[in-house]
Amino acid sequence: MPPLIQNIQTLKRKKNAVILAHTYQPAEVQDVADYVGDSYGLSVEATKTKADIIIFCGVMFMAETAAILNPKKQVIIPEPGAGCPMADMITAEELVELKKKHPGHLVICYVNSTADIKALSDICCTSSNAVKIVSQLPKEQGIIFVPDKHLGGWVQEKTGRTMVLWDGFCPTHVRVMPDMIKQAKALHPDAAVLIHPEAPKASRYLADQVLSTGGMCDFVKKDGGSEYLIATETGIIHTLQKQNPAKKFYPVTEHALCPNMKKTSLELVAEALEGAAGQVVSVPPDIAEKARRSLTRMLEMSR
Repeated sequence: MPPLIQNIQTLKRKKNAVILAHTYQPAEVQDVADYVGDSYGLSVEATKTKADIIIFCGVMFMAETAAILNPKKQVIIPEPGAGCPMADMITAEELVELKKKHPGHLVICYVNSTADIKALSDICCTSSNAVKIVSQLPKEQGIIFVPDKHLGGWVQEKTGRTMVLWDGFCPTHVRVMPDMIKQAKALHPDAAVLIHPEAPKASRYLADQVLSTGGMCDFVKKDGGSEYLIATETGIIHTLQKQNPAKKFYPVTEHALCPNMKKTSLELVAEALEGAAGQVVSVPPDIAEKARRSLTRMLEMSR
């Protein structure tokens, strides 16, 4: 075992820490994590852990979510500069104004949002449970969906509901264009195309399956196929290959990279455990309490 990894494992045991990592994280970071998953899986895992310290390898909104759900635990993000452009596309002031324009509407916010937005929302959701949550609401109930218009559009298609959508998007997933999928299919005609619902509608229509990252992992494990074209952030291919060594995975485009997800390194993980780097994630108590309600409702409606 390389000294750096050995040091991480030693520090983790010494400090009773757990390392959680998103599937978009660098391969070497995924390999030292105790749990690798999507936003929903990470939210659930954060509530289960018995560790005193959570080292969260992802972006800030994910670490905030873990801190909100675990107010008695210390949550540390190794790279505080790992943000999310989509989460920054709506402010609390803008959401307040949107709610005024649509009185009586429930606000469903994608987990890819700041703590302030979660606090102003009625229910949180992830790409893996958004359809399930919207399907449980009365048909006459008006819905505001923020901040991702592409995920919101997909939920509308799946549920038949009309929702007020905010004009936000993921800069990584909008790079997945229809021509890229067509070209990739020409190179790998037997491969099934798996795409994330954050991708644009025209691209989703060319895919065989529209799935969250966790959904992709579950699908591939059970599917009888042997080749897959992956239309999401390329970091998930490491996860998929580890879980399915006999199967083949190809990125639809090498440009589907989230620069913020790639900011975490093994060195930063080790330094975060040592207390020499990273940031303890703190959410103001009043904001955390309100945001916890929307997250708790998500967890309850996803069971």
